Amino acid sequence: MAGMKDIKRRIKSVGNTKQITKAMELVSSAKLKRAKQQAQATKPYFETLYATIEKIAKSAKGVQSVFLEQRDASSKCYIVIAGDRGLAGGYNSNVLKTAVNHMEQKQESVIAIGKKSIDFFNKRGYNILDKFTGVEDLTYTDARKVANIALEAYEKGDINEVYLVYTKFESTLTQTPEVLKLLPLSFEEDKETTKGEMIEFDPGEEEVLEYLVPKFMEGSIYGGIAESSASEQGARRTAMQSATDNADEMISKLELQYNRARQASITQEISEIVAGSEALK
Repeated sequence: MAGMKDIKRRIKSVGNTKQITKAMELVSSAKLKRAKQQAQATKPYFETLYATIEKIAKSAKGVQSVFLEQRDASSKCYIVIAGDRGLAGGYNSNVLKTAVNHMEQKQESVIAIGKKSIDFFNKRGYNILDKFTGVEDLTYTDARKVANIALEAYEKGDINEVYLVYTKFESTLTQTPEVLKLLPLSFEEDKETTKGEMIEFDPGEEEVLEYLVPKFMEGSIYGGIAESSASEQGARRTAMQSATDNADEMISKLELQYNRARQASITQEISEIVAGSEALK
């Protein structure tokens, strides 16, 4: 009987856990729908902005601009976007590991976005230029603040390169950590697309870059936030769905174990009754 009570207690405990994971799965599903819409809405703007700045950077030969100047990569700044909460599978650990691997184990400067990112780099003694929480609620204005912090440090010469580390949303089941170099502008030459292409800048190359690069930074960071938010919800939904399925499987096994124990108890009681009856004859 003691064994049966213990099994019933475990069934109840697993059932309570299942209710929590199922509720979190439903919440993540609702948030994922909104996050996907936001990511899809920002992607065309981000991709067009990236293609435009790439074309200008390739065409602006001989232009003296701080944004095109290739510096010594001795000091870098990483804008790392992670989540505010856990229970999202490998989402947080994957993006943080990607950032650290790209840093080559050096103590680079970091702008941490998300509590998990802040805690991770705080514990390891990185130089945190600024930190932001509430990834789900961050707006384009917040992305502009992040861009301004990185731009100010870059123009002062405190940092020589700026990278954005985020998670690209492929699908609900697939999210890929990405590292995007923001500054200085550096794109691989493509002779087929640039051959014979003439671009005129008005009022001039430097003025156009001075105006567009901050917009490029802001758009890239906001796009990264939108992609990361959708990726987090997708990863959490998948993790909670898997946890719910595992709870169902565990409950089924425990119920089978309980029924076997109950049957064994009944059989033992019948045996004892029969044995007592035989003894009285």
